[in-house]
Amino acid sequence: MGGVNAAGRTSGHQAFRRTVLSALDADTQASTLTGLAAMMRLVNTDGSTPWQDTSGQSLDADQIVARYQQQVLDHTLIRRIEDPIFGADGIPANRQAQLSIEAPLTFHVRRRQLPEQLPETWQVRELDRRHVEVTVPPGQFDVMLPERRSAQVRAAGQLPSGFEPSSLYRSVHHPRGLSMAIFGASDCLGQSGLDWETLRDRLDPDQIAVYAGNSIGQLDDAGWGGLLKSYASGNRATSKQMPLGYGQMPADFLNAYVLGSVGATGAVQGACATFLYNLRLGIEEITSGRRRVVMVGTADAPITPEIIEGFRTMGALADDDSLKALDALSLLTDADYQRACRPFARNCGFTIAEASQFVLLMDDGLALETGAQVLGSVPGVFTNADGWKRSISAPGIGNYITLGKAVSLARDILGEESLRTRTFLHAHGTSTPKNRTTESHVFHQVATANGITSWPVVAVKAFVGHSQGSAAGDQMASALGSFAHGWLPGIPTLDAVADDVHAERLRFFAEPQAFEADAAFINAKGFGGNNATGLVLSPAVTERLMVKRHGQAAVDAWKDRRAAILEASRDYEAGADQGHFQALYRFGQGVLEGPELSVEAGQIGIPGYAQPVSLAVDNPFGSLDDAHRDNDHSDINK
Repeated sequence: MGGVNAAGRTSGHQAFRRTVLSALDADTQASTLTGLAAMMRLVNTDGSTPWQDTSGQSLDADQIVARYQQQVLDHTLIRRIEDPIFGADGIPANRQAQLSIEAPLTFHVRRRQLPEQLPETWQVRELDRRHVEVTVPPGQFDVMLPERRSAQVRAAGQLPSGFEPSSLYRSVHHPRGLSMAIFGASDCLGQSGLDWETLRDRLDPDQIAVYAGNSIGQLDDAGWGGLLKSYASGNRATSKQMPLGYGQMPADFLNAYVLGSVGATGAVQGACATFLYNLRLGIEEITSGRRRVVMVGTADAPITPEIIEGFRTMGALADDDSLKALDALSLLTDADYQRACRPFARNCGFTIAEASQFVLLMDDGLALETGAQVLGSVPGVFTNADGWKRSISAPGIGNYITLGKAVSLARDILGEESLRTRTFLHAHGTSTPKNRTTESHVFHQVATANGITSWPVVAVKAFVGHSQGSAAGDQMASALGSFAHGWLPGIPTLDAVADDVHAERLRFFAEPQAFEADAAFINAKGFGGNNATGLVLSPAVTERLMVKRHGQAAVDAWKDRRAAILEASRDYEAGADQGHFQALYRFGQGVLEGPELSVEAGQIGIPGYAQPVSLAVDNPFGSLDDAHRDNDHSDINK
């Protein structure tokens, strides 16, 4: 796993540890805070010298914690938006106006700033090669007047202050979401401890796949956002904005610049369920036998004035006025913004966030062969639509089906007792009034049907906000952290469960809770009827399943091979904790265009790839060839 969100880095469970910080022992708390301080560029070291602050003063670990703890806590998780345009000066904008002038208006302007099509009534006189004088006769004409608009939403789940993924590689006008994707995939490979080239060389290149995207594309100025407003803003469109704005571009970037993969690729966009939709694709590819390794992920960077305004006008976001009304306040402080997201409590809307999350999937046989570390397993992801609805964004019935199926699979694998006492829910938990009622009712009904009386509920958006298509990736990373550390994050903004929450069979808590889990349910209840629930099994349960399938001797041999992989993973995490990130970006390396290939009827050889691509395909339809007709038992026409 790898990535980044408002809580920090995914690898090494750093972001998870930030959400259960108060429950950790003193040494783990200190290492978490120090790692975040390094990520935020507050301190640095080359690994062989003592830590230093930005002025070069040497510090030990205790001094780092004492000096920077509050700064790290205040500038991670949900907080006041730090982009200056959301500050007191306001967001740059334009307002349409119609001017009436009673006397001729004369002004000077650079020649290249004149409109291509001049109004017929304008009179233009040349002043010099570059400047002209324009005279406009009396009358009315339309103009755009520049203005600054006060931000009505000022809370978001932002990446830790000072961390800029685009600074880690040669990023040239890349949208923020794509820079985050490069970091997330690189972090995933580093944490895995596997050498990607060695892994790739042992496989047919077509046994590898990448399914990665996001929910709404790249809508900042370097992507479609800048493209779509270029005419209105007076800026030129660039050659990169159109291609880099596509929603599947995270997968394209990984194939072209990180993995060099020629295998299957794509992305499914499903609003808040996007991560789980792509995870489902990866699982189905592996269980079918078509692929052996699949990288799955999402990267969303929606903290822009336009996206925020779109969600605000829907009534979906917790804006400043709503937060004031919720707590009867006349002024919001930094502490109030940090409490903006309140799943299953009295709330007023979700808090937008940015995140990038990636996981590396592998079939169990290959995991044993390579000695890969196993953080868990995903036996199934279920998706269902809502059916008939009044409003496209309103909740519906599909989530009852997805959770019901996931619970049914968990019961078949784990048994009744484990399902009822050693599983927990990772709620979508958006912090909207509708969600708290409808999602809790889904949980209640499924719990009742399965005899569950006290189902623990985690809602990680209380810490990191709603990262759109990456939201279930945030939940997945948190669930894996719970398996590793034995803690469930609480909902710190939950002063009291709201009266309209169906809480009879659910267990809500504000502080971290110790819990030994066999499985977690990752739930997404998204806009438009994009519902998905994934079942994630713990490493311990996964190992028991591997023993049952492959035998104890094979698992023991896997553990021997795993030792070197774990050491490589620990080395990567140690470097990352010191702020040394290995962003993989191989621009222009190994480029092939076709003539270099060796093409045969049964395979294609690719320079730089150890194994050829097999062209053998499954044919369930039978053959019309005379030589095969006698053996044709196809039922295609039935």
